[in-house]
Amino acid sequence: MARPNGRHRISRSTKIATAGVGLALAVGAIVVINTAGSPTSARADAADPSFFVDITKVKANVKKPKEQNGASTGTFTVDCGENQNGHFNPDNFIAQPNVKNGAQHLHDYVGNLSTNADSNNKSLLAAGTTCKNGDQSAYFWPVIRIDREDNNGEKQADKAKKDAQQNQGKSNKDKQNRKNDTGNGTNNGDNADQNTGDNAADQNDQAGAGQNKKDKQANADQQGQKNQQNNKNAQQNQDDKADQNAKNQDGQGKNDNQGGKAAQDDNKNNNDQNQQDKNNNKNDKNDNAGQNNGGQAQELPGVNDKNEVAGNDGEIVEPAKAELTFRGSPTGNVVAMPKFLKVLYGDAKVNLNGPKNARDSWTCAGFEDKVLMNKYPICPNGAAVKRIHAFPSCWDGKNTDSANHRDHIVFADDNGNCKKGFKAVPQLVVTLTYNIPQDVQEKGQYKVDSFPEEEHDPFSDHDDFANVMSNQIMGRVVDCINNGKTCKE
Repeated sequence: MARPNGRHRISRSTKIATAGVGLALAVGAIVVINTAGSPTSARADAADPSFFVDITKVKANVKKPKEQNGASTGTFTVDCGENQNGHFNPDNFIAQPNVKNGAQHLHDYVGNLSTNADSNNKSLLAAGTTCKNGDQSAYFWPVIRIDREDNNGEKQADKAKKDAQQNQGKSNKDKQNRKNDTGNGTNNGDNADQNTGDNAADQNDQAGAGQNKKDKQANADQQGQKNQQNNKNAQQNQDDKADQNAKNQDGQGKNDNQGGKAAQDDNKNNNDQNQQDKNNNKNDKNDNAGQNNGGQAQELPGVNDKNEVAGNDGEIVEPAKAELTFRGSPTGNVVAMPKFLKVLYGDAKVNLNGPKNARDSWTCAGFEDKVLMNKYPICPNGAAVKRIHAFPSCWDGKNTDSANHRDHIVFADDNGNCKKGFKAVPQLVVTLTYNIPQDVQEKGQYKVDSFPEEEHDPFSDHDDFANVMSNQIMGRVVDCINNGKTCKE
């Protein structure tokens, strides 16, 4: 899928931050880092219009493999809610273990209550769950957001920022007029009150300028100290070399050996010094970043108080329904999943990795058995938008995970057969239903959270699952599926 080019993304939280004049003065360095350009160059964070398609104009493309004799036709559905408790974070303990904000987009979670970047088998097993039957498995997917624009196509946050800039300009103009009035002897009580606010603003300006001057001076002092130290080290190395050469003049063989060793030492010292210089430069950059960010080194952008992540803003739309159903194989019985089996659906970085692991996930209510596509659907008559995530279900029979998190469990072929050496396990199908207003669909104002470089591409939709079911629950799942039952817990 082609990616839109030339787009520059800035989160709404950043835009709002730039609108506050006083705040911008206090944290001006942060604003510069986050905006990476003039605030007026910020663009809306909407999905590209080409990503939206009228589903009624798409040909039917859903094909199901024909069931063979002995097919396992039952289903087992577990009720884990729709994330009513607001369990969100931008982590992914499967693909990015122990990395805070490693996903760079927000996930909805149901099931295990403890799921975050630091989750492991032990912590998952010790945690509670939202699932009514006690299933402690972790189920999570990127959120969907609605991001409305006004009639002029301008974000509300951008509009607020522009209003703030206009008000500031007006304030500056009034300030100049008041100064002129004072020079003409027309100052009055109202001007005196206003000048109090102006003086405070001037003090903020001076404080900001003073702080920048102090930061520059501090950096210059640090660099001067490092240069002095480097010169001292260089002189010491030169003195050591002279001393060593003088000692080595007593014996030619010894001199040769010692000279060779001295040369090696000199090279090592020079290499070490060069590496130290590189480290110092790197530390300088980190130190400066830390000073610009309140004295702490910068990290991947986290979630703000509105559950927005850099490049992913807007109002979160929780699914009206989240169905977690396990189904069987069209070619035979299934075997139990091992505890702690980790399974991925789709590819969050499809534009980087290519379409091999990406899946068509999007449809509308009433079209589930007809159309699945890699575009955002515009549904007829305000019908619900749906995401259907059918996970791989052919397990290698040995591993609960693999280096790429995929090789240990793969998809069946078009006829439903697992490749040699793999066994069919219950296939998880996550169906998410969203009530998105018709006008929002038609205007292309909804989007899935994504890595910044994916720019809300619907083909980057994905899902994650870690099995933490007890043996008893998994036993019921297998029994239900293999015996053709319809079970719900």
